[in-house]
Amino acid sequence: MSALAAGAVLLALALDALVGEPPTRLHPVAWFGRVVAPLDREWSRPRLVGTLAVPLALAAGAAVGGLVGVALRHSFAAAAVVAGLALFATTSLRMLLAEARGVVAASEADPAAARDRLPALVGRDPSALSPAEIRSAAVESAAENLADGLVAPLLAFAVGSLVSLPVAAGAAVAVKAVNTCDSMLGYRSKPVGWASARLDDVVMVVPARVTAVLLAVAALAPGALRRASDWATAPPSPNSGWPMATLAATIDRRLSKPGAYTLNAEAPFPDVEAAERGVAVVARAGLLAYLLAGVVAWS
Repeated sequence: MSALAAGAVLLALALDALVGEPPTRLHPVAWFGRVVAPLDREWSRPRLVGTLAVPLALAAGAAVGGLVGVALRHSFAAAAVVAGLALFATTSLRMLLAEARGVVAASEADPAAARDRLPALVGRDPSALSPAEIRSAAVESAAENLADGLVAPLLAFAVGSLVSLPVAAGAAVAVKAVNTCDSMLGYRSKPVGWASARLDDVVMVVPARVTAVLLAVAALAPGALRRASDWATAPPSPNSGWPMATLAATIDRRLSKPGAYTLNAEAPFPDVEAAERGVAVVARAGLLAYLLAGVVAWS
């Protein structure tokens, strides 16, 4: 069973490298988003309605885990393929890196184009951002999304694989579903997203800090974690500050969201070279995440 789980991780990595992301019309995360979308409106008791996100996330995980279980009764290879496809659908590295690199590359030569691309990475309004702030946003988002979009589902899969392959796939899908609910609903302006935001806070406690460690290892900068601990609580999120602050420390550049937080305030904003270095660190950390998940799954 451990070989099947490790094989599923390898399949997910290969598909991400070769395909990147499925088309939106075929992407299971987009399908789940359409299920959650009806919650995103005004309600007389929004917090109560918002708690429906919890069973929706659990149901998504249970459905995929059940599908892997059915496949397992017929063929070990088929079960590994289904689990690998599920893990591939919940993770993203190639597209994250491509978008971050594209924004960084355009930030100096064509800031308007960089601003047009930035919403694919971050939710902030890019219209008033300087080229340096655009690069900061791209680097911050690469670090934060590494935790949300890769490390969290991989870690859930790896831990679940210690129980069974269906549990591994179901756990990865449930974590991704929680993150999707938070990204759609978890804003201060949306009371219906309170439960999604709090659940995501709990789910991301460990993945965010594991991501920080992976970034420090990928940069060969163990001291970055100590420096990051001074800034990690600056963002309002209890978790996202850890990967962002660690990346700020590894490239020794200021990362800032205007009006919200500043990390490594005494350093300059990243120039193109420093931003590209930051994205490269994220790329190496992502590969380390796959390796870690494969090793744990194999054990």
